[in-house]
Amino acid sequence: MFVLDSLKDEAKKIMDGDSAHDFEHVMRVYRNAKKICKEENANEKLILSAALLHDIVSYPKSDKRSKTSSLESAKKSKQILKKYDFSKEEIMIISDAICDHSFSQNKIPRTLEGRILQDADRLDALGAIGIARVFATGGSLKRPFYNLDDPFCKTRIPDDKIWTLDHFFQKLLKLESLMNTKSGKVEAKRRTMVLKEFLNYLKQELL
Repeated sequence: MFVLDSLKDEAKKIMDGDSAHDFEHVMRVYRNAKKICKEENANEKLILSAALLHDIVSYPKSDKRSKTSSLESAKKSKQILKKYDFSKEEIMIISDAICDHSFSQNKIPRTLEGRILQDADRLDALGAIGIARVFATGGSLKRPFYNLDDPFCKTRIPDDKIWTLDHFFQKLLKLESLMNTKSGKVEAKRRTMVLKEFLNYLKQELL
C-alpha cells in the first residue's frame, strides 16, 4: 500500500530514539503486527499504520516525560494521518491504538487494532531481541547488570531503575500472561522460554 510506504518514510525521518526504540524496533513491531493481523483477520492498513507511528515520540527512560511517550505519539500521529486518505474514524482508531499500547499506561486497548498493536510491541520485548534491548537500555543509563546480593530477586522487590536484570522480573516475565490475541499468546510463550533459558544459564555462571 502506497500510504504505508509514505508513513515508513515519515517515521524514519522523525525517529531518533535509543537503540531499543529506534526505527528498527518500529519495523520489528510492524512485522509482528502483520503476522498477527493475518491470524486474527484484522484491518491490516489501520494496524500497520499504527505500528509505524507508535513510537514517533519516544522520551528516554531517564526522562520524567517517558510515561507520556505514547500519548504524545498519538497526538503527533493525528497530524501526520490528516495528510493522507484516512477518515476521521480511521484516524481515531489508529491514534487510540497508539495511545493505549504502552505498558506504562497499564491499559487493555478498547479496539482489536489496539490489542494487536500492543501484542506486536510487547513481543519485541521478549526473546533474544528483548534480551538485547534490556541490556542496551541498561548500558545507556549506566545501570549495573544485577544486584550482587540477590541478582534474581529471590528475597526483594525488583527495581529496574537501579539494576538491569530486575527488568525481567518487574516486567518481561509478566508479558506472556498479558497478551491479548491467540497468536500473540503463542509467540509470547515461545519467546518467554528464551528469557527463562537465558536466566538459567546466567544462574549457572553467577551462583
